[in-house]
Amino acid sequence: MRSFAPNGLARAAVRFKPASFAGTFVALMMSALIVAACGILLETGARASVPAERYAKAPVVVAADQSARLVTDTVDGPEETAYPLPDTARVDAGLAAKAARAPGAEAAVPDFTFPVRQGDGALTGHGWGSHIFTGTALSAGAAPRAGEVVLDAAAARTAKAGVGDTVALETAAGREDFRVSGLAEAGAGDTAAAGGGKATAWFADAEAPALGGHPGKADAVAVLAADGADTNALAAAVEKALADSGAQVLTGDGRGEVEDRGLAYAKETLTALGGSFGGIATLVAVFTAAGTVALSVGQRTREFALLRAVGATPRQIRRAVAAEALLVAPLAGLLGCLPGIALASWWFGQLQDRGAVPEAVELHVSWIPLLIAVGTGLFTAFGAGLMAGRRPAKTKPGQALTEASVERLRPGVIRIVLGLGAVVGGAVLAGVAASAAGADAANASLGVVMLFMLAVALLGPLVARLCAALFGLLLRGGGAPAALAAANSRANARRLASAITPIVLAMAFASTLVFMHTSESQVAAAQLRDGITADHVVTNPAGLPAGAADRAARAPGVDAAVSLLDTQVLVPVDSGGETSLQGSATQGFSGSGAQLADVQDLDVRSGSLDRVGAGRIAIDKTLATAAKVKVGDELPLYLPDGTEARPEVVAVYGRGLGLAAVTMDRASLAGHVTSGFDSTLLVRGGDAEPLAALGEVTDSSGYAVEQGVDRELGAWANYMMAAVLGGFAAIAAVNTLVMTVLDRRRELATLRLVGSTRRQVLRMLRWESLLVSAAGVALGTAIAMITLTPMMRGLTGESPHIPPLLYVTFAATAVSLGILAVTLPARAALRDRDT
Repeated sequence: MRSFAPNGLARAAVRFKPASFAGTFVALMMSALIVAACGILLETGARASVPAERYAKAPVVVAADQSARLVTDTVDGPEETAYPLPDTARVDAGLAAKAARAPGAEAAVPDFTFPVRQGDGALTGHGWGSHIFTGTALSAGAAPRAGEVVLDAAAARTAKAGVGDTVALETAAGREDFRVSGLAEAGAGDTAAAGGGKATAWFADAEAPALGGHPGKADAVAVLAADGADTNALAAAVEKALADSGAQVLTGDGRGEVEDRGLAYAKETLTALGGSFGGIATLVAVFTAAGTVALSVGQRTREFALLRAVGATPRQIRRAVAAEALLVAPLAGLLGCLPGIALASWWFGQLQDRGAVPEAVELHVSWIPLLIAVGTGLFTAFGAGLMAGRRPAKTKPGQALTEASVERLRPGVIRIVLGLGAVVGGAVLAGVAASAAGADAANASLGVVMLFMLAVALLGPLVARLCAALFGLLLRGGGAPAALAAANSRANARRLASAITPIVLAMAFASTLVFMHTSESQVAAAQLRDGITADHVVTNPAGLPAGAADRAARAPGVDAAVSLLDTQVLVPVDSGGETSLQGSATQGFSGSGAQLADVQDLDVRSGSLDRVGAGRIAIDKTLATAAKVKVGDELPLYLPDGTEARPEVVAVYGRGLGLAAVTMDRASLAGHVTSGFDSTLLVRGGDAEPLAALGEVTDSSGYAVEQGVDRELGAWANYMMAAVLGGFAAIAAVNTLVMTVLDRRRELATLRLVGSTRRQVLRMLRWESLLVSAAGVALGTAIAMITLTPMMRGLTGESPHIPPLLYVTFAATAVSLGILAVTLPARAALRDRDT
């Protein structure tokens, strides 16, 4: 029968049932938006690179591996994973002589870059030999020798010094007087290294490593090619000459990664956003879009039943549903890609503005994520449509119209079994998360929220009937419209479930992401306030002067003064049965453990800080649990520059989230960080005035506020993820509610015909909307709490902190959107009927 051609049926359905397909179109378009944006960020992270600036004139660069590599056993065999180092790994400066002897090399220059203090300001220090490839040239005087320095115009102007004068500079080696041997104009390479703003000083190559705090080490070795030498051939020759050194030989954009340490972290950030978060967001988008498509097909059960009654075959019904997907999904996907590109571009720009991604990295937009976005929407629409149309397609013609007029009371057996399985799985994972710590608790909790969301989707009609029954009791006092709303909700559980699910989704994910941050921030702020017992806290953007703690200790009335060097170390932790490296905030302190206890209360749970020293450290209890160590055990870790160490744990404390997860003596860290200048000075007793010469002085409460501001900046990513997921789910909820109202125009008209006033009908719909919103908020809150409680217990040892005003805002937004999504289309539908 040609009149039943699937394409003709599909086109007719779209033409005569536009409201239903408009909702499907919006859902698929939003799905494509999410998938495209996350895919673009993921591809950008995979392809991210920065062009060489400092080493632009050096075709080959020799550098240490800037990653710690961990080999783990998997089912497929040993697998190596690279983790970016917190600081720069260096190479033996003697490799320059070997590289210079490689065929095709004209010269090989060890490169040194380190911070220098000049009074209250900061300079960037280099070895003079780098001028060969950076373009720096003398404008007066001569190259520096031991005890001499060459300054650029800005540094000379600040020091009010010229050639032959003496300037006092502070380096990792301490404060020393240097004779100004010359003045220079920084080349493009040195300007890039200084960030375009800092003044620059050049020292003799022989003493630059010691001044930087790394004797015998260079940041990298720049290899210059002889005339006519091929870059690839030169790189191969250098690699052969340095075969036993373990150093990496880099060309092209690989040189840029040596210069810009932020690139590795940018790749990690973009990959996490586009991959880990993108995977969750894609599942949510597909899940929501599939529900909308299923709702659209389910709303046309009567049409399918009529077609079956007049002779349409099951195959024709299924092909018609598939054709509808082909008509709607591609266009929706293509249109969704455009705002997806815009969202990815805005998100990427925000990351650059906050310093998470280097300015030189460019957003990469290709056809691959866009094709995946369109394909995902098409697959979702096709699969969901076939599943939803399966039952009306296979129903016998004689039963079709009868079954179409009566809603099924419960889901199918398979759906119930899977839903109950998801509930059991979520409960089991919640128990696992409650008994775990750190990353294990967070990973398990993510599974909790996903499983419970799946359970709500599968058991939606049963959950909706239960909610309708419970909330219906509360609606008895609302008069006839409220009672009718409760009766409608009980009788149309599937329709109610379709509306509740997106609201549950929005509330659960937004609450989990946002309140996870508020909970961590609350605990961290409390630990920081209680942990800083010093009367004065001194900080300096350029780093504290050398010997700041000793100078402060000599001030009148000072009882204790301890300086802190802040950095990170990488610690192997157990995560879901697999070992990974976790970056842990670390403080290296001057003086003794007893002196540290005078200015900082770490809340020691076992062991003693008095024993912290060479080869002995103290760690936070959460890290101790994750790393499975206790007092007396050795903790394998990677120092900031990748050096492996196995210090003994001599104390475990409880305030690592607010202070630092690892505490060790300063001497053990000093040779493994780029800057040898301490970042914080804690002083007990005395007055603030004598300390002002060392930097900015505040009290412990003021310091806690400053640290809290920094933490808030880091929480931006959590809020963004919550906004993307919550916003998408909220739009899906509105879309679903609008679809259900427009599909009920015949029902609303019948209510008007039997004597209901327009106001009464609108009140009934508002009560229904309130029931849907309240049920969604309640279920979403329950899932969020089941997820957050074990997660926060594992991460912080405390219960979740939920700011009442923020929670009320979330709930009020969900309710308001629900009421508006029902009221506005209902008014339009009733107006059309009245006219």
